[in-house]
Amino acid sequence: MQNKKRSDSYSNLRIKDDFDCNAYIGKVKWSPAKSIWITTMFSIAVIGSILTFSIEAVLVLLISTAITLCFGHSLGMHRRLIHQSYQCPKWLEYVFVHLGVLVGLAGPRGMMLTHDMRDWAQRQTQCHDYFGHQQSMLIDGFWQLHCDIELESPPIFIPENSFSEDKVYYWMEKIGMWQQLPWAILLFFIGGVSWVIWGICVRVVVSVIGHWLIGYFAHNKGHKSWYVEGASIQGYNIKFASLITMGESWHNNHHAFPGSARLGIEKGQYDPGWWVLKTLEKMQLVWDIRLPEDLPVRNELVKY
Repeated sequence: MQNKKRSDSYSNLRIKDDFDCNAYIGKVKWSPAKSIWITTMFSIAVIGSILTFSIEAVLVLLISTAITLCFGHSLGMHRRLIHQSYQCPKWLEYVFVHLGVLVGLAGPRGMMLTHDMRDWAQRQTQCHDYFGHQQSMLIDGFWQLHCDIELESPPIFIPENSFSEDKVYYWMEKIGMWQQLPWAILLFFIGGVSWVIWGICVRVVVSVIGHWLIGYFAHNKGHKSWYVEGASIQGYNIKFASLITMGESWHNNHHAFPGSARLGIEKGQYDPGWWVLKTLEKMQLVWDIRLPEDLPVRNELVKY
């Protein structure tokens, strides 16, 4: 089968491909580490939350989830580490990315690799259903939560030297989910077993499954303001989820302007991550914030 490829004015410099690469021929394989991690967290969360339920424990869940999703996943992993959409002191970047690891998805390198491979695949004229969330929810849920994809002819992932040679990120990746342990110990001493269950296990399950659900809907159904010509997968805006995802559910906007630090770019599009970023800018902790108008013109981008 002849591989169909495309090029556009947006490219991810960490992904090196050629005409022998393709995004659609491959196998989805069970990932023991990934599966055991989420299954263990899910089992403890379900049983433990029933046995230790309290209003106090739920507040621990809500507060810890809001902090890790906003400062960690959205501002740290996504808008800063992956897209470099704003600048900040290195110590602050480390703190944000550490909080992003606590979300429970992967370490910094794992997050960059997963994001960039999916991003590259979706911009091809054909890509595997794994990348586009194109199977039923049941199949896609199992794939995303318990499996990885192995392409026959994948591109090469080459992070920037500034990342690859960074010893802090090296140890963050190497230690991985063990970074939950110090926080589990702290929560135990403050609030006992219930705080650990709700602040670690339930939070991880809610965050990981929530991340998959938003990804599924944001590539299948919703509102579109922009269309990327030639891309096999388009993004959709999921309005109802904007607040709980810290603005990450404005996924059609993100497909159109990947390098923008602001995801809710139109009137009435709530973006808590952007609100926090602007507050940090006033505190002179972040600067050089990029918006859609600061990005190169994309000839393949069409107003829908």
